[in-house]
Amino acid sequence: MKLNCIVVDDEPIARDILARYISQIPYLNMVAACNDAFEAMQLLNKEDIDLVILDINMPRLTGLDMLRSLKKYPAVIITSAYPEYALEGFELSVTDYLLKPFSFPRFVQATEKVVSKNQLQSPASSSAMPVEDHGFLMVKSDKKLAKVFYREILYVEAYGNYIFIHRDQDKIMSKQTLTQFEEQLPVGRFVRIHKSYIVSLKAIKFLEGNEVSIGSKKLPVGKVYREKLLNSLR
Repeated sequence: MKLNCIVVDDEPIARDILARYISQIPYLNMVAACNDAFEAMQLLNKEDIDLVILDINMPRLTGLDMLRSLKKYPAVIITSAYPEYALEGFELSVTDYLLKPFSFPRFVQATEKVVSKNQLQSPASSSAMPVEDHGFLMVKSDKKLAKVFYREILYVEAYGNYIFIHRDQDKIMSKQTLTQFEEQLPVGRFVRIHKSYIVSLKAIKFLEGNEVSIGSKKLPVGKVYREKLLNSLR
């Protein structure tokens, strides 16, 4: 199912960039691009909108003031050149806060958070299969976006400014740091065990000394990560 979204930004170039990004994401449907908060508020009253991509500094009414004036609003991703408003944004329960200029992969990460949140709130969460097993990431790899389900990931390996996502049958290379990828993972399913490795908790066969066994692979456990790993396995 596609998410209906609107862009709210008074800068034409910013609206064009976001429109281009949205057009490349198959689960997003751009309903409109608004150049101020009042136009967006009218649209929210008339249309069924799932996501608002919202700038902060706009004439007449700021993005944050718009959210305060609404009794109820859908998922929100803030886009701003000003980091000092981030705390205030998260106090208003925004899903993510993107600092301009941001890359397409970073934008995809933010929209994936909205998808994951919607899945957790879906009535389907009462079905026999856990909702989390349906969770996935869209990972940029070799000029394409690859769909990677959380349940498929065995471990993730750092290689400079790249990572390798190891699955049962293959591995995917993506240009991002291990820390950047770690921020996208659901809490409680993965753990950092080393400066170069993140592992799936369910994939761990055993812990022996300073190594964990993942399938036929043994990975090192760094001293600073050992206690967190032990707590995660309890």
